Amino acid sequence: MEDSDQPLHVCRVHKSSIIFSRFHSFLHVLAVLFLIYYRASFFLQNDIETRGGIIPSLPWLLLFLSELCLFLIWLLAQALRWHPVSRSVFPERLPENDKLPAIDVFVFTADADREPTLHVMNTVISAMALDYPPDKLHVYLSDDGGSAVTLNGMREAWRFAKWWIPFCRRFKIQKRCPDAYFSSLVNDDDDGHSESFDEFTTEQEKLKEGYQVFKESIKGIKESFVDTSGFTGKNHPSVIEVIQGNPSDPNTEQEEIAMLPQLVYVSREKRPSHPHHFKAGAFNVLLRVSGVISNSPYILALDCDMYCNDPTSARQAMCFHLDPKISSSLAFVQFPQRFHNVSRNDIYDSQIRSTYSLLWQGMDGLDGPVLSGTGFFLKRVSLYGRYVEEEGADPMELKKYFGPSNEFIKSLVNHKKPNVANIRDSSNSNALLEEAKFLASCTYGSETKWGQDVGFLYYSVAEDYLTGFTLQSKAWTSVYLSSSTPQFLGSGVTNLNDLLSQGIRWSSGLVEVGISKFCPFVYGPSKMSFLEKMSYGYLSFFPLYFLPLWCFATVPQLCLLSGIPMYPEVSNSFFIVFLFIFASSLVQHSFEVFITGGSPRSVINEVRLWMIQSITSHLYGSLDAFMKRIGMREASFLLTNKVDDDETVELYRNGKFDFRTPAMFLVPLVVLVILNVVSLLVGITRAILVGNLDKMFLQVFLCLYILVISYPIIEGMVIRKDKGRIPASITVVSSATFSIIIFFLMGLTFFIY
Repeated sequence: MEDSDQPLHVCRVHKSSIIFSRFHSFLHVLAVLFLIYYRASFFLQNDIETRGGIIPSLPWLLLFLSELCLFLIWLLAQALRWHPVSRSVFPERLPENDKLPAIDVFVFTADADREPTLHVMNTVISAMALDYPPDKLHVYLSDDGGSAVTLNGMREAWRFAKWWIPFCRRFKIQKRCPDAYFSSLVNDDDDGHSESFDEFTTEQEKLKEGYQVFKESIKGIKESFVDTSGFTGKNHPSVIEVIQGNPSDPNTEQEEIAMLPQLVYVSREKRPSHPHHFKAGAFNVLLRVSGVISNSPYILALDCDMYCNDPTSARQAMCFHLDPKISSSLAFVQFPQRFHNVSRNDIYDSQIRSTYSLLWQGMDGLDGPVLSGTGFFLKRVSLYGRYVEEEGADPMELKKYFGPSNEFIKSLVNHKKPNVANIRDSSNSNALLEEAKFLASCTYGSETKWGQDVGFLYYSVAEDYLTGFTLQSKAWTSVYLSSSTPQFLGSGVTNLNDLLSQGIRWSSGLVEVGISKFCPFVYGPSKMSFLEKMSYGYLSFFPLYFLPLWCFATVPQLCLLSGIPMYPEVSNSFFIVFLFIFASSLVQHSFEVFITGGSPRSVINEVRLWMIQSITSHLYGSLDAFMKRIGMREASFLLTNKVDDDETVELYRNGKFDFRTPAMFLVPLVVLVILNVVSLLVGITRAILVGNLDKMFLQVFLCLYILVISYPIIEGMVIRKDKGRIPASITVVSSATFSIIIFFLMGLTFFIY
């Protein structure tokens, strides 16, 4: 810092939220204790006849265990609400440009078909256009698909960037993603340039025409490309190219090269016979390759669809990394994931409101937020472990951990001295590129510590969560910075299939960590606070919500069909306890939605998504994790489709669910809706004929509540006629499944009696 009296950042504690959360938690826990007493007293009755026989005891036990499971997961989540904070930064107080550290930007793509090349290039260009000294900015694109389309797209992006970046700097453009800039018809970036407005307009029109040419070039590359190499996305050699035009070309001036950040294309070698470890493997390759090319002390990681929306994000992150009070232990600065295509209704909770507007602020008040896959500025040395912490480390010893590359070992020894001009000016650039290809080979990390103690860890497909957790266990910390202007913007999911497929991957990775040696409660030795462990524990085990939700969606309903009460009658004093717990949970959720800018519709949407995901993706993801744990399955990774479909987008904007998703997702949802409809009708009929509504009130209410929340599913079954409706075949199969279940249970009851 230039002046120790001028802090680079400040932290504000959310006192009102803390008071509400702690008071609410006390009342909620007290009510749950009464519930536990009510359930436990049932089993303390010695007389089986008094308890209702064998049949009622089993559903009673299942409900009790489900309520305990729900409570324990909820209890872990309270650590995230214990001490929330928010931060502000003052980048204008940073030192001069020549004193700022260098930054390597890692952009990841894996499939040119599912991740459109034009979108990827926009992200690359926005990273090159960051408000940061160009000689201290190095942009790397990891192309795991090894696509020539992507490589040629990079060359076109560099040509357009030669004009785009000077334009942004000259006129202080804030939207530096070309597509976002030209798509917004309102221009608010020319304030302060009224004296040169005509010049600005002229330059803007030139750039607009240039961008159209750029788009057509990318489209032409895609349409005209014919692959004759015989290579595939899972079987190709390493390719590394520094994109900088042709220095010998008279049209390429050295001044043009110097004013642009370094741009590097990296496609690591992939062979079917060698595991590639998905994104963690790609990250570690970039870590090695960049180590011998630029070796910047800080790294910005971006998904290919997450473009830089605020050009000052790098300077904002440096407000923390350059603070001498925290920099020595600070591993990364995490920014929120925001999305430009979120509709007003947001039926899929694409903005992930709870995570980025609430939970990460809660962890920031403890030891810091989770490493979240994209939008973070990471200290390079934090990924090297203890092996480079000591001065004068033995190079031969380092090779045991980091592999045999002499150039990379040299970068470790000189990790505080970036290689600013290794490729641009050095006479050994060809040798360095060959070394980089060696570092990107599929066999390089074998028999080393890569993926175990060094770099991103390979154990789980939730590599970001696991790596961040192990860093914080080693006493590294992190901070979270969110502002009114999103630092990064990406594409949120706009259909149910992508949402649930993504949920399976996340659930599988998180549960896989939770049931392994990396379980937050047993991994050690850990220097993490207990509340931080609880937070990580919640994130590992929240997919297990599927257990109580499946129980609550079936057991009370089946008992309602049989006339068996599972909850206290209205006149019983414990009725108030159950009612209070339900209302308490609803009030807490509503409060948190409202203080983060949500609406009553947001409350309903989030509850609905919680139910749908728990019934489907959390169930399948958890089962996948357990199967991988016992060796019945291998890890897999399914990319989220980032190609926009007009019909899908239209349904999303109109607030209509797109049910064009596999039967494995639809059948459980439809079966449960049918069960609750039948149970509700039987319960109401029995209440009218028998007059036992006071005994069955909570079960009838539960059925009604589930059906109200599930209205879009009912609408998709019987009302809608568009292509996004639930197919009639799914309804028929679900009805048959429901009938089989009912007949089976009736037969089981008859057999026992």
